[in-house]
Order: sequence, then C-alpha cells, then structure tokens
Amino acid sequence: MVAHAPEDISVTRGRVRYLGSMIGRTIRLAISIALALAAQDLRSPNPAERKRAARELTAQGTAALPHLTQLLSDPDVEVRVEAVKAIVEIDTQHSLDPLIQATRDSDPEVQIRATDGLVNFYAPGYVRTGLTASLRRVGGRIKGKFVETNDQVVDPFVEVRPDVVAALGKLARGGASMEARANAARAVGILRGRAAVSDLLEAIHTKDSQVIYECLVALQKIGDPAAAPRVAFLLRDLDERVQVAAIETMGLLRHMDALPQLREILYRTGKKSVRRAALRSIAMLPDRANRELLRKYLNDRDGELREAAAEGLGRIQDPEDLAALEKMFAEERDNSARLSAAFGLVMLGKADLSEFGPLRYLINTLNSSTRVGEARALLIEAARKSEVRRLLYEPLLGGTAGERIGLAQVLAQSGDQESLAVLEKVTRDPDPKVAQEALRALRTLRARLS
Repeated sequence: MVAHAPEDISVTRGRVRYLGSMIGRTIRLAISIALALAAQDLRSPNPAERKRAARELTAQGTAALPHLTQLLSDPDVEVRVEAVKAIVEIDTQHSLDPLIQATRDSDPEVQIRATDGLVNFYAPGYVRTGLTASLRRVGGRIKGKFVETNDQVVDPFVEVRPDVVAALGKLARGGASMEARANAARAVGILRGRAAVSDLLEAIHTKDSQVIYECLVALQKIGDPAAAPRVAFLLRDLDERVQVAAIETMGLLRHMDALPQLREILYRTGKKSVRRAALRSIAMLPDRANRELLRKYLNDRDGELREAAAEGLGRIQDPEDLAALEKMFAEERDNSARLSAAFGLVMLGKADLSEFGPLRYLINTLNSSTRVGEARALLIEAARKSEVRRLLYEPLLGGTAGERIGLAQVLAQSGDQESLAVLEKVTRDPDPKVAQEALRALRTLRARLS
C-alpha cells in the first residue's frame, strides 16, 4: 500500500471538487440549452410543435414548470392537456400552484388531470388508479370510469394545503362536466378536506347520481356530524346506490335523529342492499328502543343482517343480551357474523385474552387475508374502551407479524397517551414491515392527540 502525504490527499480532494463542479456546470448548461430549444417550440404557431415541446419539457423537472405554466393559457386544449400531464408527472411541491390554476380551466379533461395530480402529490401513485387512468375523448366528450373501490384516505398526519382543498371544493360544485365535479368530490374525501364540506353540501343538490354519491362518500370520510341533517333528504332517493350511501352516512355520522326514518325504510323496502344498509346504520346508533328489533335479526337467514344485529346489541351494552350473543358466537358458522358476535361480547365486557375467547378471536382474524379489514374495524371501535385497549398491548408486542401490524393500525385510530410508549417499542421491531407500520401508526396517533 502506498502512503500519501497530506498534501497529496489535499490535491486529490481538490480535483474531486473541481470535477464535481464541472459536471454540475455541464448538467446546468444542458438543461439551459434544452429549455431554450423548448422555449422556441413553445412559441411555434403550430399546436403540434407546442404539444411536443410540453412532452419534452417533462424531462427537465422543476426547472420546466414556469414554461409549462405558460402553456396552461394556450388557446389549444390539446396543448393545455399535454402541459398539465407534464406538470403532474414532475410531481413536486412546486407543481401544486400550476395544478390549482389548471382546476380553473374550461375543459373537463384538464380539470380531471389537475385534480388527480393534486391528490397524487399527497397520495403517491393515485394517477395510476384514479379517473385519469381511464380517460379518453369520444367526439367532443370526455369519458372515464370511476373505480368502484372508494376507501382511500390520506393519513391524518398528512397536511394538505388549504388552497388545494379550496380549489377542489370549488370544482366539486362547479366543474366543467359532471365527471369533473364527481372526481373533485372524490378527491376532497381522499384528502379529508373538512374545509370543503360546505362545497360538498352545495354540490349534492344536483340531478347527477355520480356526483351525489361521491359527495356522500367524501362526507363519510371527513366525518363531520353536522353534515348529516343536510343530506337526510337523500334517504329516499330513487337511485339505489345513492340511497344506500345516504343511509350509511346517517350511521357513520352518528345522526340519531335519522332513526325513525331508518326503521321505516327497513320495514318497507324490498331491496336487499337497502335493508342491509338500514339495519347497519340502525346498529351504529345505539338506542335501547332498538333492542327488540336487533334481537329479531340475530337469527335471520341473511348473514349480513345477523352481523349488524350482533354489533348493534354490543353497542347498546345491555347485559341481558349476553346469553344470546354467547350462543351466536358458539354456534355461528358464518365467519363474518361470528366476528360480529365476538365484537358484541367484547363490548359487553367479555374481554380477556383466553385462547378461545371473543377478543382473542378478533385478534387472530388479523392474520386472515380475507377478513383482516373486518376484524381491524371492529377492534378499532372496541379499543376505544380503555380496558380493551390495554389488553391489546401484549399481542401487539408478542403476536404474529399480521397481529402486530393490525394492532398498530388499531391503536393509531383508538390509542391514547399511554399507547404512544407501546408503539414506540414496536418501531424497533426486527420485522421491517411491522416497524414501518408502527412508525406510521405513531405519527397518526400523535396527530390525533395534538
């Protein structure tokens, strides 16, 4: 090995710095040349040249945004579409202002792409699954297909700029097409845009079922109870999907005043989906006056009605229902209904970690790929009771990987100050997936408690 004198090392470091400086200058020069060439094409009278320039500018990243922003005022709609696509692809915080500007465009495709781009910044990957992914022009109209799954929301610790929410709310109530309005309403829900609730309530007064439906789901995600009375008129909507969403909104927003209407709908409807939604919402609104109605459905042939009945009795928490729920838990063959019976028993005080007990059954189901979502939702609600929450710490620290991940997610939503220290331990879990979920849960819980 050859020993280098200190001055040799100093010379080597100087050369590295010099080379680094030269490479940086070369890159900046290349970007400047590319931008200058693109700028010439941007001024071309030929729209095709301007479109091509917009596509090529994408490779220049943030430095290209001022040029792309200018194209948002181009008289040719195809150029504006290409510009907003490039801005979305660049996807940095500096993209937000031009995307907000693009939501005010007169063309629905530009509005839709801008909307999905705004969501994509806070929920990376959204443009691959949102309405943008299926957009196409048919004649003079924009067509796209909304994916049926609409359960995505950003984590509570994600801070969304107020002007982003304001732009999306304005678009929901006055976009260039019904598709653009519905898409904006979905975006508001994903971003938990509470400040846009009044916009959603205005937007809901339309004849377009997709817009109404997206507004209802967004209100469910935002969770503002004050919105419930304003949408109760939709409980009798002629569109079945809208009616079901309105019914579910009453339960999720805990609107107790809707109970008489929900009972009437339950008795009168001939539609299975409406009946199920009505009983689920009744079950979410704990009222002792519902006990006999719920007990009646414990033995119904429809498993989903049995689920709702068991959960509803658990929320009412009358000790006289303990025997009926124990019988159901022991004899029920439908796994989802048995989960609901387990939840009801836990809510009635049957909470321990015995091997075959109801709480253990709920925790074990976190290992099921098909029913983990059901078990997690029920545990989130049960864990709001301090005696249940504390029992979850043991399996959180020593259960299977699936249980540790699921329980971290439960405590993110239902934990308290004491839960912070437990989650902190799990962030050092040897399983990287568990540790990552615990860290996310810790951030969510801190945001909730702050």
